[in-house]
Amino acid sequence: MMIIPMVIFDLFLEVYHRICFRLYGIPIVNRQLYMRLDRQKLSYLKLYDKVNCAYCGYANGLMHYGTKIAGDTEKYWCGIKHEPTKEFIELPHQKDFLKYGDEKAFKEKYCKLKK
Repeated sequence: MMIIPMVIFDLFLEVYHRICFRLYGIPIVNRQLYMRLDRQKLSYLKLYDKVNCAYCGYANGLMHYGTKIAGDTEKYWCGIKHEPTKEFIELPHQKDFLKYGDEKAFKEKYCKLKK
């Protein structure tokens, strides 16, 4: 049921990625590093298992790829950590972001980039 929204998301993500990353000078993400469709080739799987494996490979790969693109976008525009709380799980790409509330570091790093 989610395949149609995912394909639409994939299309819009790819258009954004290919146009905006080039405009801003952000390195293009290699899609093949995040998406792998191979498990449906296993001969011992039944047809419905192969379909499910292809779907999961695409869905999880697409979300991983999308997270990388969103993370690179976040890093470019505003690499600031969220306000620390014990309930929040920080994403791996945010580990080197500026500390929450560090105005001086933000101005030093990002205000120079935007000029």
